[in-house]
Amino acid sequence: MTPCSDASGGRQAIGSPTEALGAAGWPSAPAAPSSSLTFDDWHAPVYTVGQVASALGVQPAFLRRLDSEAVVTPARSDGGQRRYSRVEIDRIAKVVAMASEGLTLAGIRRLIALEHEVAGLRRELAEERARRGAAQAPPSP
Repeated sequence: MTPCSDASGGRQAIGSPTEALGAAGWPSAPAAPSSSLTFDDWHAPVYTVGQVASALGVQPAFLRRLDSEAVVTPARSDGGQRRYSRVEIDRIAKVVAMASEGLTLAGIRRLIALEHEVAGLRRELAEERARRGAAQAPPSP
């Protein structure tokens, strides 16, 4: 079961989609869901500005400003509304923490860019080390 906030701000548990269908009295779902359906996709942009603002305790205008300043750029729905993934929500939480410590949005944007660059360099270094290790390894008998 996955925790979910209800309208009153409390926590409630929601079950699998098949439990929800059964509880609503609808026909049961197929036995095996399609492999393209993922319910735990951290990159799926499904959360609205209002949901994210409420969850993080920030104003919707702050989220719009993060988008306009290119600090966090959410996906857009077909209707043009911002949609956030859990990955972006985590990034926004970090931005909120940095802003509360006094960093400007320009400083936060630069810090995020540097963190991304360092992560890329670490990947490259690991790949190079693996390549050199494979080249120096003795042949298998």
